[in-house]
Amino acid sequence: MSRGKRSGGGFRNRHGAGGGTRTQTGRPRPERAHPRSTRSDRDTSETPRSARPAQLVKGGAPPERTYRPAGGDGRYWIYGRHAVLAALANPRRRPLRLLLTLEAEAECARNIAAARARWGERMPVIRAERQEIGERLGGETVHQGIALETLPLPDQDLDRILTEAGPQATVLALDQVTDPHNVGAILRSAAAFGCAAVIATQRHAPPETGALAKAASGGLEQVALLRVGNLAQALQKLKAEGFWCLGLAAEGAEPLAKADLSGRIAFVLGAEGAGLRRLTREHCDLLVRLPTRPGLIQLNVSNAAALALYERARSSSLEPREPDEA
Repeated sequence: MSRGKRSGGGFRNRHGAGGGTRTQTGRPRPERAHPRSTRSDRDTSETPRSARPAQLVKGGAPPERTYRPAGGDGRYWIYGRHAVLAALANPRRRPLRLLLTLEAEAECARNIAAARARWGERMPVIRAERQEIGERLGGETVHQGIALETLPLPDQDLDRILTEAGPQATVLALDQVTDPHNVGAILRSAAAFGCAAVIATQRHAPPETGALAKAASGGLEQVALLRVGNLAQALQKLKAEGFWCLGLAAEGAEPLAKADLSGRIAFVLGAEGAGLRRLTREHCDLLVRLPTRPGLIQLNVSNAAALALYERARSSSLEPREPDEA
């Protein structure tokens, strides 16, 4: 389905009637500056001396949980090879101390040396046994012999990100998605497909935690995770910046594959079970669906996000057809 186009003195809607193309809220959709198109149908090197640990952790420390504690500076533990190395390489990240086994130290020597060159003694590197790291993190965490205590990433500004986003930018907006593993997996897909940002609500959304960072597998460091107090207002701001807001819902008006996915796109996804809230739906330009077999359970929200991002990437890579010869 194509978006509304100007015709004469007003806008012509998708059914050919004049009087202005409007969103479900009744507000005119901002005119685009670009034309719309309709589509139917282990580096194992020796550990540098500067990166060698100066102390050895012994047991006896109380377990430290992987969620962000209330109050204080919000420090928490990131664990797992990909998540920790991505955090160490992120200049916006403030690491506090690094725990790792002898094996992990040897395998990650270059990454550790680069981080120590940046942070020096402000980031102690501490060798520990695998069991000791697990006891410090608490629970059955799969830490792969490495864990980083860090401060949360500083907040980013939505207006700046939208201003700097390109004409083909993609954004994901999450309506009260609370599972950190789902949000982490969504960040991983967002990083893989080059999203400009993932927007979440301040309430009814997971904080920045080790579980979220592990599920994101480095995506938390590559894609801005923004938190907004009012998602409907954020969608209004996206539309003002030229984003076409598509809400994914089982009762969507048309399949995602037939929607116009050119230009700036924002996919809006709701929590599993509850789906999109009423006000969120009203602020979407169009509701679309991912066709599944009747009678089957709904797709996991992170799977739905990955499929939507793939369809967007596939759509944008299609070559324009040459006109048929007469």
